[in-house]
Amino acid sequence: MKADVTLDAIGIFCPMPIVKTAKALKEMTSGQVLEVVADDAGIKQDMPEWCRSTGNEFLGLEERDDEYHMFVRKK
Repeated sequence: MKADVTLDAIGIFCPMPIVKTAKALKEMTSGQVLEVVADDAGIKQDMPEWCRSTGNEFLGLEERDDEYHMFVRKK
């Protein structure tokens, strides 16, 4: 999946990947896609729930080499 912006959250643990995601999305325009790359497995559950609660669209998850690539479209 192609993202407009990539956020590196490797080595950062809950809740900071979500905090950094919220900050990154504030700087983006509606419809743009953010890729969040993390290695904390908790993000697999946290990101979809956060998207539901904020109205942003969770587009999916790709697992590669012990990393989680989450894709979020800004509302």
